[in-house]
Amino acid sequence: MTAFILVSGTYTGGWVWQELADRLRESGAEVYPATLTGLGDRRHLAGPGTNLETHVQDLVELIDHVDAQDVVIVGHDYGIHPVLGAADRRPDRIGRIVHLDTGIPQDGEPALNLVPDQKLRELLLDGADAAGADWRIPVPAHEDWQRWGSTAGIPDDALARLTRLAAPHPLGTLRQPLRLTGVSAELPTTGVLCTGNGSSIATVEAFVGLGDPRFQALLDRRVTFFELDTGHWPMLSTPDELAAVLLKAAAGDGYRLDPAASERPAHLRPFLLDVPERPRERVGHVDLYLPEADGPRPAVVFVHGGPVPAGVTPTPRDWPAFIGYGRYVASLGAVGVTVDHRLHDLADYERAAEDVAAAVERVRDDPRVDPDRVALWFFSAGGLISADWIAVPPPWLRCVAASYPVLAPLPNWGLTDARFRPAAALATAGPLPIVLTRVERERVEIAATVEEFLTAAETHGRDIEVIDVPEGLHGFETMDPTEETRQAVHDAVRSVLAHLEG
Repeated sequence: MTAFILVSGTYTGGWVWQELADRLRESGAEVYPATLTGLGDRRHLAGPGTNLETHVQDLVELIDHVDAQDVVIVGHDYGIHPVLGAADRRPDRIGRIVHLDTGIPQDGEPALNLVPDQKLRELLLDGADAAGADWRIPVPAHEDWQRWGSTAGIPDDALARLTRLAAPHPLGTLRQPLRLTGVSAELPTTGVLCTGNGSSIATVEAFVGLGDPRFQALLDRRVTFFELDTGHWPMLSTPDELAAVLLKAAAGDGYRLDPAASERPAHLRPFLLDVPERPRERVGHVDLYLPEADGPRPAVVFVHGGPVPAGVTPTPRDWPAFIGYGRYVASLGAVGVTVDHRLHDLADYERAAEDVAAAVERVRDDPRVDPDRVALWFFSAGGLISADWIAVPPPWLRCVAASYPVLAPLPNWGLTDARFRPAAALATAGPLPIVLTRVERERVEIAATVEEFLTAAETHGRDIEVIDVPEGLHGFETMDPTEETRQAVHDAVRSVLAHLEG
């Protein structure tokens, strides 16, 4: 007999699992939806001293009263913090930990680190009074639940119920650091990723490939994954599908990451074109690939995506794809420029945008570059930085290009700053040429941002040149060397260079 302990996130209690619990019980499982101190029908038990340790103890006591031998404990959102704390103290009772659309907190991390809305997180870090709270965080208004994760798929009546039954959340539970001995890290684990909230297996694999040490433990064969095509609250939006996934997780099923992905990650494989070497000059965080030409030449600045964890080597400008693009552009008579910027975390977009702007000015000041003929080419999550340039394009910017770009912040990124929304920037872009390379097999959550951008372009009467890549993958330049992908690179490069002529 499997017993599921279900632990929800901020503001909610055991009531949020009602439909899911019914489905699991129908399968023959025992189900224990937890209501933590200060939440649900236990809201009156909270006080200024209620903290993460309070909630850990709540779960330890619950675990001790469950008779079943096979206990699967599920943590959603904030709930993963007390789940890990309790599992660390009762590892012999836990058969599997399920991370339900949430992060992988480490020892010493407070749950505030998982709050997706960056501005709200900063307010709560600086002081409760600034957030309009005392020792509790007020319940979000009906329309503000998106600040905590995508509400995609939640029926209207369920969202209304979420708002009606929510309780102010004790602030101390988010501020107190999680303390772990490490024993819970040895337990079998499953991640359930909600693509409508911006999470996917492909994203996890990408971070593993980058060498981020926080993700290397996910290569363990006891770690499995599932995806759900819904928003952040699958217990409300897709309870049937979530029940099926949890039952499979309890049985040890699920997708397992390929250890070979970390040995030869996709971004370090060879560039799909055989391009001639060109002289490369390195100045600070900028590399210039120089053409065989007299006099100033136009330049193409390539802007990588991310986040790329600090300390990862080689850095993006030494990745084969960017070396390849720089050389290819230089072989056709323009200066190819690659740059390392500091998008190490989702909170770093402002700093990364400043780095890109400084790199562009450095390039335009180089006597071998025609300062009046520059193109900017953005890749993947670097696409958000394009909004600055699209909104108010300077006269020397002849073209903006984007390959498999992220063109709107994903729901779980917490970026509420309108500055990094390329679709909104189109309203003031004017006649700036935009070349967009779109891959057919894009991640669902990223493809949605591209469609949002193209819809906005149609609304504003903007003609975007779209180069489609049949069967193309995100990062196809090193992942997918085919005739179609090679042709897409040829077409995109030649289109961008054509806008630089004259």
